[in-house]
Formats: sequence, C-alpha cells, structure tokens
Amino acid sequence: MDIAVCRAEDLAVLERFMPSSSVDGHHAARLARQQAGKSTYLIPWLDGRPVGHAEVRWTGCEAPEVRLAQPGCPEINGLLVWPESLRSRGVGTALVRAAERLARERGVSAMGLGVGDDNRRAAALYARLGYRPTVTYVDRWAYRDADGVRHECADACTFLVKELSRAAPT
Repeated sequence: MDIAVCRAEDLAVLERFMPSSSVDGHHAARLARQQAGKSTYLIPWLDGRPVGHAEVRWTGCEAPEVRLAQPGCPEINGLLVWPESLRSRGVGTALVRAAERLARERGVSAMGLGVGDDNRRAAALYARLGYRPTVTYVDRWAYRDADGVRHECADACTFLVKELSRAAPT
C-alpha cells in the first residue's frame, strides 16, 4: 500500500471507487482546501485503486468548542477505509501515521482528531495510537441522498489529541 497526497487527476478515480455524497462535493472540496494551503488530502492506494482517505486540516477543527479548547491544533478529518472488508488491516493506522509524519515535518507538536461517541472501533484504534480525549462537541455535517435531498446531521463527538513532541516518530 502507498499513501500519496491527492492530485487533481485522482478525482475521477476517487469518485468511481468512493462516490461523493456530501453537500460540499467531498473529494473536490478537500482537494480545493489542499490547493489553498489549508489541508493535505491523503489517499491510500492498493493495487492501483484508492482504499480510503484522510484530510489533515492545518487550520484545525471547525467546531467552536474544539477551537476554544485546542487553538491551533491541526486535525485529521474524514478518515475512511473503504471498502469495509479492508478495515482492521492497518490502513487507518498507516493514514494516521502519515498525517503525524507530515505534522512533525512542519514542526507541529500536537495532532487532533474527532471521533463519534458511537464509534467504539475507531476510538479504540486512536487510543492505541496515543490519542487522548480533550473536549466533547457536536459535529454538524450534511449530505445529499440519491434523490438529491439535503440531510443535515449532528453527531456527538469527542476530540482527541496526541502530543507529537513526546511521541516516538512512527
């Protein structure tokens, strides 16, 4: 498996294997933030196809509660391993480690990420990787269904942080 920074020419392949359903255009919006210098969009590739993604948002989490509690803390956002049959095979761990490596290269001393309170599997992974709870918040997001109807969602989450300066490079 290779993890690479997303390129414009990757969008068509990403849409074919992991179609966008969010209101913001998902892959295209993440690439636009990357091109604006606000993030880095990481894509893991296996046998020539994308098997997930994670966006390192250098500007931090958008939730006001998190911004207040963790000002300036970059966030790993939208971590996904797809298809589900590839979960628990190291793809998520590799994405987190790649994000941490990028942060260290930038001199960042801490990295954060949010996890839904109902996502015990992801929370267990992040705890194993050294992330600790700091603040609870509500993640607000939207998507369009197959009929084009917009749905707004609100998920109870916890923002986790790992001090990179104290962690051994991975």
